[in-house]
Amino acid sequence: STNSQIKANPGHNPSSVQNAAGTQSSLASEIAYARQKIQNFLKSGDAGIDSGSCTLLNRLETVEKEQAIMQQALVKLSSDMAMVLSKLSIVEKFIKQQGNNQVKDVVSVPQKEESKKTVQNGSSAAADDDDDVDLFGSDEEDADAAKLREERLQAYANKKAKKPALVAKSSVVLDVKPWDDETDMKAMEVAVREVKCDGLVWGASKLLPLAYGIKKLQIVAIVEDEKVSIDWLQEAISDIEDLVQSVDIAAFNKL
Repeated sequence: STNSQIKANPGHNPSSVQNAAGTQSSLASEIAYARQKIQNFLKSGDAGIDSGSCTLLNRLETVEKEQAIMQQALVKLSSDMAMVLSKLSIVEKFIKQQGNNQVKDVVSVPQKEESKKTVQNGSSAAADDDDDVDLFGSDEEDADAAKLREERLQAYANKKAKKPALVAKSSVVLDVKPWDDETDMKAMEVAVREVKCDGLVWGASKLLPLAYGIKKLQIVAIVEDEKVSIDWLQEAISDIEDLVQSVDIAAFNKL
């Protein structure tokens, strides 16, 4: 059975296994011959059974057991080799199939590109035929396209005109200083906020210590650059002569 399993796998060289099997068979024959000879010798009356003969028989039995174990190992080895060869055959078939698929893909790609070019050429040829037949339709289409373009441009211009223009603004922080510590700072703030014009919005304000118990009014003004001049604003506040001693710009930022 071992030899038949090995022969069933193509590409396998069974010479090593056959040599091992022949060696095992020869060894078994020699052991059987020696065992029979010893038994015949013991049965004859020419020699008595002694401990040496028993020891020899025991050794022969041990050799026979080892030979049986080797035979089992040889059978298992043959089975394992048959399994490995079977798996190798499956792997070879898979690799061969993958190679064929790659060749098909390489061949199919140029065919697809060629068919695509054929379709494009056919489409362009059909378009050329249409151009040859329609002699007056192109002028009408050009007029319609120009009209549509003009309408879209006009719609875009109207939309842009309706969009409010970006107004440039600035944030100005003013320091308004009084004449002395007896100046009514609340009245000063009211007077400053009464300075009004288009594009001017007053913001937050606070009192800050200046010196010798005198405080100054710091106030924020948001102005539109095209409508309000900072110089004009300073002069308008300075005109409040009863309460204001001077006006300085503490900070100026574009918005």
